[in-house]
Amino acid sequence: MMRSEILDLAKQRGVMIATAESCTAGMVAAALTDLAGSSAVFERGFVTYTNRAKIEMLGVQQQTLEAHGAVSEQVAQEMAQGALRNSGAQLTVSLTGIAGPGGSEHKPEGRVCFGVASADGCFNETVEFGALGREAVRCAARDHALGLLQNALLQMPPK
Repeated sequence: MMRSEILDLAKQRGVMIATAESCTAGMVAAALTDLAGSSAVFERGFVTYTNRAKIEMLGVQQQTLEAHGAVSEQVAQEMAQGALRNSGAQLTVSLTGIAGPGGSEHKPEGRVCFGVASADGCFNETVEFGALGREAVRCAARDHALGLLQNALLQMPPK
């Protein structure tokens, strides 16, 4: 199972993980901490549903939000970097998106932006899950974020 592999990889690499979540409201953190032993590698989770929370807890810039909107790779990057800066973690994942219902022509339902940050830098991407419905989009985003963590850990050398 991917979650237990993530925990094992983080332990092998001496890495603590933090999450910064908007549209999933803590689902990634919950998926990791559902497993026994997660406290050895899970440092904390930030649930930043509002723009104000993103600014106050993660240091997302108001200018970034105004220029790109909350659902953007730029905001996902600042969220991941803020989680890294404001925690004791060495690896963070962030996600911000439109789970639905709703969306717009420019930001459709099912669009989720991700960020992964470590001392080596930040990787960002946008995934269009489509109008699957709120629950399905949130679950797909959670699973994708877990996959990003796993891939990042696989690229790190063992301790």
